This record gives sequence, structure tokens and C-alpha cells, in this order.
Amino acid sequence: MSPFATRHHMVSVAGQQIFYREAGDPSRPTLVLLHGFPTSSHMFRNLIPALADEYHLVAPDHVGFGNSSAPPVDGFDYSFERLTGITLGLLDTLGIDRFALYVHDYGAPIGLRIASRHPERVTALVTQSGNAYTEGFTPFWDVLFAHAKDRATHEPEVRRLLEVEATRWQYTHGVPADRLDRVAPETWRLDQAGLDRPGNSEIQLQLFWDYQFNLDVYPDFQRYLREHRPPTLVTWGRHDEIFGAAGAEAYARDVPDAEIHLLDTGHFALETHGDEIAGLIRDFLRRVGQA
Repeated sequence: MSPFATRHHMVSVAGQQIFYREAGDPSRPTLVLLHGFPTSSHMFRNLIPALADEYHLVAPDHVGFGNSSAPPVDGFDYSFERLTGITLGLLDTLGIDRFALYVHDYGAPIGLRIASRHPERVTALVTQSGNAYTEGFTPFWDVLFAHAKDRATHEPEVRRLLEVEATRWQYTHGVPADRLDRVAPETWRLDQAGLDRPGNSEIQLQLFWDYQFNLDVYPDFQRYLREHRPPTLVTWGRHDEIFGAAGAEAYARDVPDAEIHLLDTGHFALETHGDEIAGLIRDFLRRVGQA
């Protein structure tokens, strides 16, 4: 087996079984990869081996996603605060004290909670549609914020976001026609299989509702960025209709030397621009002393 091959593990954290992918030498600088909705660490399947010769990479599945535990909503507190605690518990269990963070979608409110509360542990930040500013919200969020205020009225409409057409759209919207053939259909089919598991709709609806409380800690995230100025790389789909490009550009307000790259794609930029993003990360981490 190649020394850079991806390894697949399961470990118990706070009573939950957490699945994670790992590659590279643990003595090298660590990059922790945090996925978003509706996917899993599978979204990093190509990025991990692309960087494993130089970095130690760890990519967990959040509780309720991928191969990690997915207890019913009445058996687990599905909140971003709780997912943050589980992620910190995993890093502590693995003995990972210092690390760079790659955050995408849901991974942002989890990773930025960690960074803002433990800035001494985070060496650098990479964000791919990992929002931290209200400027990033698009009309896509209107129904979700309405649902947060009145779940019963808006739940039928929100449930449509859990259907296969919506999952496929997340991968294909904003992708130029000449790059659509780079988006493998098993991506949305695998995510949909996870969404279709018994009880998973209720898990996702609870997290949709809880997302509103992430905005309450945006000032903490922005204060962290402004006061600690972590080396920051932004690799964001210019045509992302979930977290718009304005959310990428807003990072420069608190981290003026943030490196911002708006790519000609949508929400899942790794699917169409994986090689470019891997190259940007490698060059960035080398320049900020993470090599």
C-alpha cells in the first residue's frame, strides 16, 4: 500500500461512533477537513491523496452524516454547538493539538467555533463556501430562515431540499457546461442515500432549524479573524447560489491579506476544480510555514 493511501477509521467520541478518513504522516502539519450538507468526508476523497505526500489529513463525518453514528433526534442534540463538541473531542482523542482548518458549508460554523474559542490551536484557515458573514446569504436561505421562525408552516417546502432533485442541483448549479462532465453522479446519489435513511429527514430538519443560531456567533467569528489574523485562503465558487461570492469577499474586511480565489463553478468546487484547489492549498500552506 502506498504510504500516502487514505485510511478509514472509526472511533468512539462522547458515546458516538465517529468515522474519519486519514492520510499522510502524522508528524507532518495537519489539515482538518470539515464537510457540509448534505455530504460527508467523501467530498474530500480526491483532495486527501493529492496532499498526503506533504501533509497529515483528517476528515471526519459529522454525526448524522456519512458513516458516523446517526441516532434519532430524540436521542441526540442535533445542534452546531454539539457537533462542535464532538469534533473537538475527536481531535483530542487523536492527540491533534495544532492544525490548519478546511471548512465547507456546515463545516464553517463548526470549525470557526473551534478557531474562535481555541485560536492557539489553529495555524491557518481554508474556506470553500464556508460562510462567516451575512453578505454570503443568498435568496436560497429565505425559506430556511422562514422555517426557523415557523417550522410547521414552512416544513413542507423545506422538505423538498432533501429530495434527489435538490441534492443533484447542489452539485450542478453554477457549473459551466464544459465542466459538468467532471461532476460524478455518484456524488449526489451517495448523499441522497444518506438523506433517505429512516429518520434522517428529521435530523436534517433539526439542523436546518438550528442554523439560525450560527448567526448569533458570527460576531465572535469575525472578532477572531480581525484580532488573530489567521493565514486565510478562500477558494469559492463564483456562481455559488447557496453561499454567494460576496461571502467570500467579506473575509478581506477582517483579514485584509486573505487570499481570495473565485472559481468558475458552484457550491461543490472540489468536484470541478479539485486540482486547482489542491495546488492553491499546497502553495498557501508552504508560504505560511505549514510545510
